[in-house]
Amino acid sequence: MISNRWIEQRKGSWGRLDTLTRQVESSGIRVLSGTELRELGLLYRQAAADLSAVRSDRASGTLEEYLNGLLSRAHNRIYSGRKAGLGSVYRFFSREYPPVFRQLFPYVAASFLIFLAGAVLGTLLTLSRPDFMRLMLGPAMLETIERHEMWTHSIVSMKPQASSAILTNNISVSFAAFAGGILAGLGTIFLMFQNGLQMGVISTACSRAHMALDLFSFVAAHGALELPSIFIAGGAGLRLTTALLFPGMLSRRDSLAQGGREAIRLLAGVIPLLVVAGMLEAFLSPSGAPAGVKFAVGAALLSGLAFWLAEGGSEKSAG
Repeated sequence: MISNRWIEQRKGSWGRLDTLTRQVESSGIRVLSGTELRELGLLYRQAAADLSAVRSDRASGTLEEYLNGLLSRAHNRIYSGRKAGLGSVYRFFSREYPPVFRQLFPYVAASFLIFLAGAVLGTLLTLSRPDFMRLMLGPAMLETIERHEMWTHSIVSMKPQASSAILTNNISVSFAAFAGGILAGLGTIFLMFQNGLQMGVISTACSRAHMALDLFSFVAAHGALELPSIFIAGGAGLRLTTALLFPGMLSRRDSLAQGGREAIRLLAGVIPLLVVAGMLEAFLSPSGAPAGVKFAVGAALLSGLAFWLAEGGSEKSAG
């Protein structure tokens, strides 16, 4: 049963949510600062959890009606209050996305660790079992490596088509890693582990053939954006998984709705990264540019990405 003490404890949050919602209703969502926008989202999620608890108490019909109305008003302003346009896109990536990434970083880190586990296993199996390396790479690719040739030269002669194909493939992999989260995480875990396994096998095979510089100079520029994008997509999939398996005080449906919104916002950030990575992989990575140039581009992109995700949208960067 919902106690009066619990209601008194929660009243302040509901009142603050009502105040922020009224501000947006009267002056538009742009009137809120970055801190207030994040507060509005947090209060909305807390009120949704409160409503789930209230629904379990049949004697709290009036309170349920109040919270339903408050959440309906807040939802309309949070998710429908902004006009689409370049300004909204810029605001999302410059101010809103980095805090979303930082909030969900544990999921991205878990995705990376799954990939890393696959890479370590791929390395160990390649070193200890040559038959495994042949099984993973296939005879044609293995023979190419044994001839000390890169299998990426064909990209140079078809750059525009290659860029489109690479971008399509990378987006497909990222969305598959995200969607795999709805399968209790099994799809996401499998894809991340498999990609790590392949990376471990290929990098070890090239290193044994004294082609490590060729491989890593090829990967350096586009990989600085492509690999983090895949980790982020995997993190979005794992966020879906936790919403499905661990709904907490929310109903499973409400938990999936909330987790899905957060996961989609996290996933949205990888789209421009994959576009740039696809262009680099088609034009710069297979080119005859010096390895130092490729490594420098990769280092600059990775540093810029890290700074944006770590500092973007914060009060310090806004000030």
